[in-house]
Amino acid sequence: MKIIGAISLTIILSIALIPAAHAQFNVDGQIVQRAEYRHGFGKLIEENEEPAAFIAHRARLNVQYELESFKFYVSVQDVRTWGNTPQVKLTDPYLSLHEAWAETFLSDNFSIKLGRQELNYDNFRFLGNLDWALQGRAHDFALLKYEKGALKFHAGGGYNQDNQSLNGNFFSTPNQYKVAHFLRYENIAGKFNFSLLFWNNGLQYSEVDNAGEIIKTGIHYRQTFGLPSLKYQLGNTGFAGFYYHQVGKDIQGRDVKAYDASAQISQNFPIDTTQGSNFRLTLGIELLTGTDPVDNAAENNSFSPLYGTNHAHNGYMDMFYVGGRHENSVGLRDMFLRMRYDINPKLFLSLNIHSFNSFTPYSENEDEHLGYETDLALGYLLNRSVSLQAGYSHFFQSDQLENLQNVQNPAGRQNWGYLMVIYRPTLKNRFIGLLF
Repeated sequence: MKIIGAISLTIILSIALIPAAHAQFNVDGQIVQRAEYRHGFGKLIEENEEPAAFIAHRARLNVQYELESFKFYVSVQDVRTWGNTPQVKLTDPYLSLHEAWAETFLSDNFSIKLGRQELNYDNFRFLGNLDWALQGRAHDFALLKYEKGALKFHAGGGYNQDNQSLNGNFFSTPNQYKVAHFLRYENIAGKFNFSLLFWNNGLQYSEVDNAGEIIKTGIHYRQTFGLPSLKYQLGNTGFAGFYYHQVGKDIQGRDVKAYDASAQISQNFPIDTTQGSNFRLTLGIELLTGTDPVDNAAENNSFSPLYGTNHAHNGYMDMFYVGGRHENSVGLRDMFLRMRYDINPKLFLSLNIHSFNSFTPYSENEDEHLGYETDLALGYLLNRSVSLQAGYSHFFQSDQLENLQNVQNPAGRQNWGYLMVIYRPTLKNRFIGLLF
């Protein structure tokens, strides 16, 4: 509650000290309520294991005010599962600060944005705000922005520490970079919409002696660069793709040589333009390189989509690249077919089908097939403020995936379902975790 108290005080002082005629002040928010049934979500479930079922929520309060050449933004969120706190309580650990940044406009086109902020770009494969996960993702970052028409150039970086100590610079927080550098360029050339990206990811490492004492520390850097977005529209036919390449060192000091490449073609079939009825069919493939578990252990060839919203890719059951799953493994070949039927502007139905194979064989005696997945999703705009979203997914695993995940006796049925009520009237994206 201290966070809310501080924000309330900030709001009061802002109103009191800033002339109303020169400031724009906004308060908005969102609430997401999600019920889930998990029977194989994230990892194949054993035959004798009981499925999980729960209801969770995310509530965010967003405060923003703008002056000439200045913008200030704070987002506080509460993320919890129904029942994980008693009805009568004094405090709990589920309230947190999601974003807190200030942006100063140096000119009509230049600005600098400092503080805790989302980095959400392109198709969210590599940099995403993790909107599907209720807690989301934000970076402590400094971002320089130049934007003029279709041209956008962003550059920035982050430097992380555990705390404000009197000595030492060792960063021990897991799954985060110690240092990051970022460059991104976006523009339109004719009918091509494209972007370029460079990300330098520095991870803290340490070496210890036989007694467990740290004798050496340093930073290993992994560089990711490429074309995160390449789109071309020709009438009702759309072509899209992306390519990321990784080099440098992983946390263990191994050389990294990896890539992620994808290509897809989409076709729109207008059904009733007056009613907004449309059917879209998308066929594509994504290749994420992997490491040979036997012959190439000295070199890491496994691509890592470090800070992406990976739930939106490679199946909604999150078997791959979500929460660290399938990292530094055999990679993935994902061939997919996506179908979406917009019945009207308020209602849609989608069906995705994936065929998964490992990029490199798990062993000499195994083939590369990992399984199939089907994802059904439905969305409905109840009104200007409320939307409903539901989904059901089914996974058909292979023996190879069972061995890879070390599951001894998997259940014959692997499935997952959810139902969400979403309240966020001020956001353009009224649905969560889906690729459209």
